[in-house]
Amino acid sequence: MTALRTTPELALLAGMGVGAVLGAIFGALAIRRQGIYFSMVTLALAQLLYFGFVKAPFTNGEDGIHGVPRGNLFGLINLESDMALYHVLAVVSLAAFWSIWRVSKSPYGRSLQALGEHEPRSASLGIPPNRLKHLAFVISASIAGLAGSMHALIFQMANLGGANWHFSGEGVLMALLGGTGSVFGPILGAAVMMSIETGLAEKAGALVPVFMGIMFMVATLMFRKGIAGTFDNARAWLAHKRHRSSK
Repeated sequence: MTALRTTPELALLAGMGVGAVLGAIFGALAIRRQGIYFSMVTLALAQLLYFGFVKAPFTNGEDGIHGVPRGNLFGLINLESDMALYHVLAVVSLAAFWSIWRVSKSPYGRSLQALGEHEPRSASLGIPPNRLKHLAFVISASIAGLAGSMHALIFQMANLGGANWHFSGEGVLMALLGGTGSVFGPILGAAVMMSIETGLAEKAGALVPVFMGIMFMVATLMFRKGIAGTFDNARAWLAHKRHRSSK
């Protein structure tokens, strides 16, 4: 946006497009593995991209790009106003979340859920696992590109911290903490993580990563389905208890 002097709406679309292209390329490699190996390959490819950006001339290396102009959305809304920018980003975020929710309720989303529960059985029913997972990777990458574009608009800068594998690891932790099998789970996990980081930043300082690591271990060992999954299980158990007591 800074170099090309383009409008903010085109910059957001370009971020989604670049994310989708990278997702299509990297997803074709990552979906060849499953489980923890899939995550490791994805993080390794992200770190490879990070080193590429460090050497790229248009990124200014580790200094990043500063002075990103917010401009006027569709030539009508002045995004230099923080309140206007807030409302625009709120609308974009809600639209992205609604799109994810709609995809999860579609036949494609149901097929993805079936793959997550039992991939061999789903494949035997005619569901193409690699094609569906590849498309999910592309959709996720495009949304990540949209989020990165919005981040650049908010802070008027784009550094390489968002391309580092540490940043990607935080996203994985948020999803695991909130619950990977739920639409609302990752949002809940992100809210909990950001609240803890913000609350402990002044008191704990350098010990914040230690607390986050402990929280990750506890969530992995004791709450395998995350906060949302544990809540759903507890609600189902209570409903079952009430049903049995009513007989």
